[in-house]
Amino acid sequence: MPAHARILVVEDEPRLAEILRLYLERDGHQVTVVGDGRAAIEAVDRDPVDLVVLDLRLPEEDGMQIARRLRTELPELPIIMLTGLKDEADRVMGLELGADDYLTKPFSPRELLARIRALLRRSRAQQTVADGLQKIRAYRFAGWELKVRLRRLVDPEGKNVPLTKTEFNLLAAFLAGPQRVLSRDQLLAGSRLHNDEVYDRSIDVQVGRLRKKLRPTTSSLDLIHTQRGVGYVFTAPVEIVR
Repeated sequence: MPAHARILVVEDEPRLAEILRLYLERDGHQVTVVGDGRAAIEAVDRDPVDLVVLDLRLPEEDGMQIARRLRTELPELPIIMLTGLKDEADRVMGLELGADDYLTKPFSPRELLARIRALLRRSRAQQTVADGLQKIRAYRFAGWELKVRLRRLVDPEGKNVPLTKTEFNLLAAFLAGPQRVLSRDQLLAGSRLHNDEVYDRSIDVQVGRLRKKLRPTTSSLDLIHTQRGVGYVFTAPVEIVR
């Protein structure tokens, strides 16, 4: 993974902010540190960043408001939240707003760095998938068609099947790698689901929902097979329409 990611640290505790800055810079990253929400928005507007480390307890405009604005304006920007040990409600709300991961204080800078590296890998994998989708008009499989540019799934009878954003991304990830085992990490990267001990089964739930939508006109056959302990396989041949 290339170094020199541009990381914005939003932390109002000067000592912790300085520790994080030094630790991340030692790993080769370009780090900007700010202490409040207004400065965070100004920093993102001024220069592009690859990832944000965001303390939820900030003066004036709090981290929740910042997370909401970032997710609305920059939906693909990875966000790691920093919370207190007793702030479970804040963690849940922050994740629901679209943060990708969290750490509770006190934490090890080494663990934060590991999570940053994982998020950057996932973000870059997702960008690769998105770049590939721009060159594809549609996928066809087992009588179905996924119209990529219209983000529309059409069943073998010609009826539109509604998909959520996550279901579309997940199906696109399967269709980009048919008839081979895809790990949960690969599918998490493609569908932008959380990837920690709290959410490590999120992908199973989403795959189950996608299976139900693909099943109505394919009798009892599942197009997605489970490889226990490994991941999933999309079993049908796939035709790419460019």
